[in-house]
Amino acid sequence: MTYLDTLLFGYYPYVCLVVFLLGSLIRFDRDQYTWKTDSSQMLRAGQLRWGSNLFHIGVLFLFFGHFFGLLTPHAIYEHFVTPADKQLGAMVSGGLAGLAGFIGITILLHRRLTEPRILAISRRSDLFIGMLLWLQLLIGLVSIAVSAQHLDGGLMMSFGEWAQRIVTFRAGAAEHLAGAGVIFKLHIFLGLTMFLVFPFTRLVHVWSGFAAVGYVVRAYQVVRSRRIAAGR
Repeated sequence: MTYLDTLLFGYYPYVCLVVFLLGSLIRFDRDQYTWKTDSSQMLRAGQLRWGSNLFHIGVLFLFFGHFFGLLTPHAIYEHFVTPADKQLGAMVSGGLAGLAGFIGITILLHRRLTEPRILAISRRSDLFIGMLLWLQLLIGLVSIAVSAQHLDGGLMMSFGEWAQRIVTFRAGAAEHLAGAGVIFKLHIFLGLTMFLVFPFTRLVHVWSGFAAVGYVVRAYQVVRSRRIAAGR
C-alpha cells in the first residue's frame, strides 16, 4: 500500500463526508433560495422527460444498491448468498441501472449543451456536475467488464470491508483497496468527490427528495372553512 492509497482512501473519505454534511447544512441555512434544480422544463420537454426519467431511475437504483451492498455486513447474508453470487447479481442489476443512468445523463447533457437558451442560463457548476456524473457512470460500466475477469467475489468483499471500516471509524480501511485495479480506485475516488462538491451544486435538491418521504407518514391535516370554524 502506498502513501497515496492512504491519503485517498483513508483520509479523503472523511474530508468529503464532513464537507458534504456541514456544507449542505450551511447552504440550507444561508442560501435557501438557491436550494433548487433551476428547471428548464419548457424547453425540449420530450428530451428532458426521457433523459430525466432514465437518469433518476438508474442513479437511484445505483445509490441504494451501493449503499446496502457495501454497508451490509457479510455475516447477515453469508448463509444464503455467496460472494460470487452477490458479485454476479451486482454486475447484472448494476449494469442495467448504470446503462439507463448513462443514457439519461447523455441525453440531458446533449440537451443542455446544444440548446442555446438552456446553455445561456446554465451555471458552471451545472456543467461540471453533469460531466462528472457522465464520467462516473461510464467508468462504472467499464469496471463491470473488468470485474467479469474475476468472479469469485473477493474484490467486492474488500470494497465492502473498506466502506464499513470508514463509516465505523476503524483503522486500516485503505489496506483493503491496495490491491484493487486503477479503474476501481478511480471509480471510488470520483464517487467520493461527488460528496465533496455536493453542497455547491444543484445536487442539494436530493435532500428535499428524501425529506418528502416524511409526508407519507405525517398526520392528516384537518382543513375547515371559515364559516365552520366561526360556528364553533
